Amino acid sequence: MNRLAPLSEDTLTNLDQFSSYNSITADQEPLPQVATGEVGDHAIFVPMHYEQRYSYPLVIWLHGPSGNEQQLQQIMPMVSLRNYVAVAPRGTILEEDSVNAFSWKQSPAHIELAEDRVFDCIDIARRQFNIPNERIFLAGYGCGGTMAVRIAWNHPERFKGAATIGGSLPECHRPLHHVNRLRRLPLLLACGQNASVFDQQLVCDNLRLLHSAGMIVALRQYPCADDLRTTMLNDLDHWVMSTICEKT
Repeated sequence: MNRLAPLSEDTLTNLDQFSSYNSITADQEPLPQVATGEVGDHAIFVPMHYEQRYSYPLVIWLHGPSGNEQQLQQIMPMVSLRNYVAVAPRGTILEEDSVNAFSWKQSPAHIELAEDRVFDCIDIARRQFNIPNERIFLAGYGCGGTMAVRIAWNHPERFKGAATIGGSLPECHRPLHHVNRLRRLPLLLACGQNASVFDQQLVCDNLRLLHSAGMIVALRQYPCADDLRTTMLNDLDHWVMSTICEKT
């Protein structure tokens, strides 16, 4: 099932409000669109009032467990309707007894496949939209957040920053082998204070690792468990925009 699990009440309210905009008149701007792509399975989000000459940031979103690329349609209106082009690939492994629930597996073959899907999505987005190299961000939820960090760490020169919501740092297959090049790559960790997947002890362990490596990291914690909250997505928007605006 394609879902944000569990959905908070404010998430449901925002989704209902966004759904109510679907009926438009002839003089209204079209809403952001999510479309199935030509290379593999992916979704694309087009910002409202898209301007061809504006250099848009690109957010590559890796969905959470038991989801698929259409999660992008749910989360981007809560990140921003106007600020970004976004694209989402499908996870690398089909979950058991399902036809449309996917996940991300941290094995060498699946990491390579995930990287191929992410870079294919970047190519697709850049063929259609004005996206500069220095405005590409990777972000994800749960296991998708872990994979987002993994891919950004494997190719730090390709991304402006990486964010994980409710997903711990990758642990196996030498994720920090480019550590000297990672010190200029901003990282956002967002998690619930009562989370079971990315719990407080693991958060502390991850922070110690990142600080000892001299990396740029921002931590955001929320009064929830493993929920994906609208406040997390709002903070993702603020973090991405502030990262773009920082002088390098």
